[in-house]
Amino acid sequence: MGRTMTIKLPEPLASRLEAVVRERGRTQSEVVREALEAHLDGGAARVGSCLDLARDLAGSVSGSADLSSHPRHLRGYGRS
Repeated sequence: MGRTMTIKLPEPLASRLEAVVRERGRTQSEVVREALEAHLDGGAARVGSCLDLARDLAGSVSGSADLSSHPRHLRGYGRS
């Protein structure tokens, strides 16, 4: 198959790994290999802030910048 590697995981990470193993019905080795491949292929680099994920959409919505204080949108507010 390949090389054998031994690593030490902090307890919180080991618990997360165990949960994923149970959820997916896979072995620890399979889950770790998949995660390592995704990371080395740049998968981890794609995860970021909401702005990072939607950067291409930022500024694409037009309209009033602040509807909460625009007089036209407040007309009649609070009246029964």
